[in-house]
Amino acid sequence: MSDGRRPSTQDARLEQVFGGPLDQLHERAVRPGSSPALVRALELRAFLALAEAQVVRVRDRVHAAMAPDAELDSLSSDTLRFDAEWLEAALAGRTGYRTALEKLLAAMPPPAARQPAATLRVRPAIAAPAPATAEGVAAVRGR
Repeated sequence: MSDGRRPSTQDARLEQVFGGPLDQLHERAVRPGSSPALVRALELRAFLALAEAQVVRVRDRVHAAMAPDAELDSLSSDTLRFDAEWLEAALAGRTGYRTALEKLLAAMPPPAARQPAATLRVRPAIAAPAPATAEGVAAVRGR
């Protein structure tokens, strides 16, 4: 992203649900009267992106330590245990943020219901004229 924000695994879903690229969604979120759901979703997205970056950082560090060409003398079971705990915490955070974001998006109304009232077009229902007589009522009922 152009402003240095970290990507997240849910970016495409947010763009789909809120109808625009992330840069535009961030611009919309700071405007007066912005959607509280959009603001909350972007906040959760930021937390998720940070948790995912932590997962990647620890994963890469463990991979580097365990690489076939890594120095055996540099291996430390204490360091690997610490990395395992850190990875567990980062994965738990990631799971929590994804779950919260999924619940928020699932609770949102369908896209048509989120449109501003001025752009929502509803066609009037066309009702059949009411029968004027008792015979007309019987005819409508199929008697």
